[in-house]
Amino acid sequence: MSIILGKILLALIFLLSISKGSDAQFEDYCVADEQASEYDLIGAMNWACSNGANCSAIQENQPCYLPNTPKDHASYAFNSYYQNMKRLGGGCYFTATAVLTGADPSHDSCKFEYIP
Repeated sequence: MSIILGKILLALIFLLSISKGSDAQFEDYCVADEQASEYDLIGAMNWACSNGANCSAIQENQPCYLPNTPKDHASYAFNSYYQNMKRLGGGCYFTATAVLTGADPSHDSCKFEYIP
């Protein structure tokens, strides 16, 4: 019995040492919730763009302007805010219009920023 407990303890110590020394992190992106209304997305996007998001890429003739939809523009703005502000306590909520995802939402020339 004590041999089994020793092996379990050794395995736990090994796993803890790996996780502490590992720089591997899961990337997380903040995007618009598919169920949010366009009205709510526009209001939340405007707030994000005024409070820490860099929304220059979703302006006309910029790399993230197309597709020109509230959902796509809000996703970019939400992620920009989240990446810039998460270390200062900023979240990905935006009055229930946003969700976190591990899938990179970048497309074509539009690159969504990820800051570890």
